[in-house]
Amino acid sequence: MMEKVRFQIEFPINSSKGVLFNIFSTPSGLSEWFCDDVNIKKDVHIFMWDGSEESARLITKKRDEFVKFRWLEDEEEGTSNFFEFRIKIDDLTGDTALVITDFAEEDEIEDSKELWSAQVDRLKQVLGA
Repeated sequence: MMEKVRFQIEFPINSSKGVLFNIFSTPSGLSEWFCDDVNIKKDVHIFMWDGSEESARLITKKRDEFVKFRWLEDEEEGTSNFFEFRIKIDDLTGDTALVITDFAEEDEIEDSKELWSAQVDRLKQVLGA
């Protein structure tokens, strides 16, 4: 199996920190843009899309700042891969951005970025941003 490479993408979002944090840290928020539905068992989030499921452990979160998950598949393989939603506020302009950190195989990074971009477009529609 190829080793995955870390990448980051940043999306300007016209939203408050509180609203943005809520939309990527709660099941109801995540199911509005990231997946069809979410179930939580302890610290494991079960994300559902079109009948398929992927499970991720909530590793850490800090209110109004970030949420970090690790896919259980990566955990079982012993990798330190994760995906993270982080809120970034520009000190000068006060503009808000969503920074997504994820891992993908080198030849799949562009596809992963396109997928995240489509997801964030959906998020912006939900927010009306």
